[in-house]
Amino acid sequence: MVLRAGLLGLGVMGSNHARVLAGLEGVQFVGVFDPAPNVPERVHDQPVIRDLDDFLKLGLDYAVVAAPTVYHLEMGTRLAEAGIHALIEKPVASTAEDAATLRDLFASRGLVGGVGHIERYNPALQAARQRIEDGLLGEIYQIATRRQGPFPGRIADVGVIKDLATHDIDLTAWVAQQEYVSVNARTAHRSGRPHEDMVVAVGTLSRGTITSHVVNWLTPFKERVTIITGERGMLVADTLTADLSYYENGRIEVDWDPGEFRGVSEGNMTRFALTRKEPLLAEHEAFRDSVLAGEPRGIVTFGEGTRIVEIAEKLVADGLERRL
Repeated sequence: MVLRAGLLGLGVMGSNHARVLAGLEGVQFVGVFDPAPNVPERVHDQPVIRDLDDFLKLGLDYAVVAAPTVYHLEMGTRLAEAGIHALIEKPVASTAEDAATLRDLFASRGLVGGVGHIERYNPALQAARQRIEDGLLGEIYQIATRRQGPFPGRIADVGVIKDLATHDIDLTAWVAQQEYVSVNARTAHRSGRPHEDMVVAVGTLSRGTITSHVVNWLTPFKERVTIITGERGMLVADTLTADLSYYENGRIEVDWDPGEFRGVSEGNMTRFALTRKEPLLAEHEAFRDSVLAGEPRGIVTFGEGTRIVEIAEKLVADGLERRL
């Protein structure tokens, strides 16, 4: 069966989605909706349609929403009403209330809804999760992430927490296979915009793992690092290069028990050889397979996406409350 797929929004991320859809096995890319005056007439040999009603007449099985977040509720609702499955870029909606509305609407109609938290498909993080499942680290003590870089001019409707920190919220819970039970934040507004552009967040997961996240738009280089510390060592994932390294706790031979914690020492370091599939392609393949199966198969569901927005809103509110 060949699925008919369309795209809503032809910005930077939308252009990448169009590229993948145009070459995705088992999928026929049939068109784009974007009313902006500066978009081309055709993309990958398919029409760009300016009217949403006309776009919905293309006979779509599913669509990818890569429009600004403020339009996600409206576009998702229209797709659901037309019986079309949807993969919506993160965050799934501007507010937790809107996200829950989409979650419930798609569930009520038996439609597959997925959220584009692309970091789950990064080879380094997928390998890290598998090695944690295999017991490489033992108990997970702490997960720390750093996601920093220059301000992207295309982002205007949300702050750095909902745009970037949502990646870290999702990947941390997913890699650890735990839920957040508490979060706190410190935020800053340094660029003159109404939304926060810097955040330092901390949290606790359901099995006691502590987390920290440094995220901002005001760093003159890009950094995407996840550090997972456990009882047997530490995994370091660089999602820009898709590299994963393991730093093993050193083994020290002692012939007596001092009765106190002696800390850890440096041990061997291993850099894993990984198969590097493009994360966006892996995300699309998982969503395609979910649509064919009629149920989620390795995707970030609208339920999970809603929970991520709820946590992000707690961080935004906590950051505002704690400003002097």
